[in-house]
Amino acid sequence: MSAARYTDRPWLALLDDAQRGPVDPADSLVHALRAAVAEAPDRTFLAYFDARLSYREADELSDSVAAHLAARGLARGDRVAVLLQNTPHFVLAVLGAWKAGATVVPVNPMYKSGEVGHVLRDGEVAALVCSDRAWESYLRATAADSPVRIVLTACELDFQTRNDARVLGFERLPQAPDADDLVAVARQGGKAPEGGVPGPDDVALISYTSGTSGTPKGATNTHGNIMHNAERQRTGLALPEAPVYYALAPLFHITGMVCQFAACLNSAGTLVLTYRFEPALVLEAFAEHRPHYTVGPSTAYMALAAHPDAGPAHFASFVNLSSGGAPVPPALVERFRDRFGPYIRVGYGLTECSGPCAAVPPGLEAPVDPVSGTLSVGVPGADTLVRIVDEEGAEVPFGEQGEIVVRGPQVIPGYWRRPDATAETFPAGELRTGDIGFMDAQGWLYVVDRKKDMINASGFKVWPREVEDVLYTHPAVREAAVVGVPDGYRGETVKAYISLRPGADAAPDELAVYCKERLAAYKYPRQVEILPDLPKTASGKILRRELRSRAHDNSNAGQ
Repeated sequence: MSAARYTDRPWLALLDDAQRGPVDPADSLVHALRAAVAEAPDRTFLAYFDARLSYREADELSDSVAAHLAARGLARGDRVAVLLQNTPHFVLAVLGAWKAGATVVPVNPMYKSGEVGHVLRDGEVAALVCSDRAWESYLRATAADSPVRIVLTACELDFQTRNDARVLGFERLPQAPDADDLVAVARQGGKAPEGGVPGPDDVALISYTSGTSGTPKGATNTHGNIMHNAERQRTGLALPEAPVYYALAPLFHITGMVCQFAACLNSAGTLVLTYRFEPALVLEAFAEHRPHYTVGPSTAYMALAAHPDAGPAHFASFVNLSSGGAPVPPALVERFRDRFGPYIRVGYGLTECSGPCAAVPPGLEAPVDPVSGTLSVGVPGADTLVRIVDEEGAEVPFGEQGEIVVRGPQVIPGYWRRPDATAETFPAGELRTGDIGFMDAQGWLYVVDRKKDMINASGFKVWPREVEDVLYTHPAVREAAVVGVPDGYRGETVKAYISLRPGADAAPDELAVYCKERLAAYKYPRQVEILPDLPKTASGKILRRELRSRAHDNSNAGQ
């Protein structure tokens, strides 16, 4: 096999003219908002249950938030943490912070006190925006041990009147005396301060990585990083004018932030929000709003497919259904298409490259590697260089496995105040992803697994993804995760955790035999445990770390 020439970008032949052409993104989403207000001031920007906020209204409300923050002493470059679900409050807080010249620190609402405290202290956060319930239950005490000096609280019952008990089944709390009400502030009619508008090199987000291994680090996504990917989404997805986006992924996650919020605003589209993921509610929102685009983890599509009311009509409006943030088994894509019609387009990216750096182009379908059975995650963009390298950083030939490295305008400059980690992960500005994969000669990229998740069983390498992909072909399997567990004879052995589809039945031994018939002897899981649900991050990524810990605890308990 000839030596790889990744710099030739063979994937360009798979892109159309719009995807290959150069892009000239706006300097920031604040600039994109101003352009949308000028183009279509009365178009609905945010739809939240029965609430509708136009571009003009969102601009005015976020202006007032910016004015309030500035009046409270927030300076350009200060950090504003936003800890909210998918609601209009999130969007208004983020835009208001940017208009004040601040950097946003999006925080997972599922974080516990210790996790939030780390972010507030590490990010030296000056202002916090959160729900009133979170402030009263634990964040007041957490913020007391941090640099936070400005607090805005929000009640997610605002704007809408449906009060859907499935996700909004809580009471409005009295306004806290030590916090200001976000919506009241937004309706004061203030004007954003002069000189606050960010430029492309300013840090838009400090996005703390999920911490699946080690302490979370803050990725410094610039406005330029975000706008590049938002513009590539606008020009490359072939969506109609004024597209409707459904926010399936949480907005605090880089996928939701860039591929939903940023891409929608940059396209002057409508963003549909329904607080958080609840399958029945999501399906109803699809029927009501007829969205053209959404993106979410494979686990979300599994949950939607498992709902008894789901049918082809729910998905008929979509021009593009995308999946990212977690591996997508080929069996899920085919099962979903057979039942509902649409083809789920897989993408690949990381927080460190501001969302996607590869995706399946519209009009094409991802190939499946005939040897490993791995579904391709797509091809890089025209201005992105993806290479596969060995342990020494030398390029390997097409078809051979190695670490995926990425260079392009979406790659962040580094981690917040972590020069050592920045130097290690971004040598010469190139992102070392920690993911193992390979690229074929046409430019299709395949992700095998995380470098740190490899299992060493009797000296043989086992990649969890390969075993999981086989498990997903079993008709009873809803979710699967494979980890390595200590073994006195083999060093490590393969263990599978499974959740079953509604109404399905399968015994652990049956699933082990199923894999044994389809995998090399050293790869099939010697241990299988069935759980009601597998632990996940808020973005839907299955937490192998927690499952490894569970296996370790169970092993110790049995000694």
